[in-house]
Amino acid sequence: MAYKPFDLSGKVALITGGNSGIGLGFGEALAASGADVCIWGTNEEKNAAAVKTLSAYGTKVAALRCDVGEEAQVDDSFAETLNQFGRVDSCFANAGVSGRRGVKSFTEMTSEEWHRVLRVNLDGAFYTFRAACRHMMERGDGGRLVGTASLAAISGQARGQHYAATKGGLISMILALSVEMARYKVTANSILPGWIETAMTEQTFAWEKFASNVMPRIPVRRWGDQNDFGGIAVYLASDASSYHSGDTFVIDGAYGKF
Repeated sequence: MAYKPFDLSGKVALITGGNSGIGLGFGEALAASGADVCIWGTNEEKNAAAVKTLSAYGTKVAALRCDVGEEAQVDDSFAETLNQFGRVDSCFANAGVSGRRGVKSFTEMTSEEWHRVLRVNLDGAFYTFRAACRHMMERGDGGRLVGTASLAAISGQARGQHYAATKGGLISMILALSVEMARYKVTANSILPGWIETAMTEQTFAWEKFASNVMPRIPVRRWGDQNDFGGIAVYLASDASSYHSGDTFVIDGAYGKF
């Protein structure tokens, strides 16, 4: 018999950027554990493919087109999520963009590039969590907030100052939320992935010089993939984590310890 606190039957999970990569890994594990899942994404084809994948687990699944960097779209999409599912028990702010490879140095980074990353990674998380908190406070029976940050938040990366700033800011936002929302039985935690194979990292991992330098520094000797994030998603969405808040979960194959 499975450990009952990990049974997510009757719970609803919202995952931004849930149509691929780590977000889809969250979704598959949550659906397999009994949760209904709503994903937000900007690519309609990927949304449809994700719905097909998640529907195989037999729970209710839906996808909404939402650019989390647009405040009105987030509020409208959250309202539509409630319209379709009735509630949101766990909210995964996972949508994100990386820095463009064309940036040669920090001193040449444009304001447009800086704000392009911040509007999705940080503003988008703010809009999403704000909507979720309003709902969870009004509902009054608790909830879960989970932010996908990055190892980049706690380690240096040349030409990645904008990306690192968003992920560091997300961790700090989560810490503040864990304190303020505790009285409403809402927990807040961050997940910090290391080098994970996703559409976002595909070009980087295909660069032989990068791969040959980085792979030997990963003690488990492989890139991570979306399946490495299912367990933590289920734990954080479940009743088992009701007293666990304000934490940062580093999932990097011990890369940061080498």
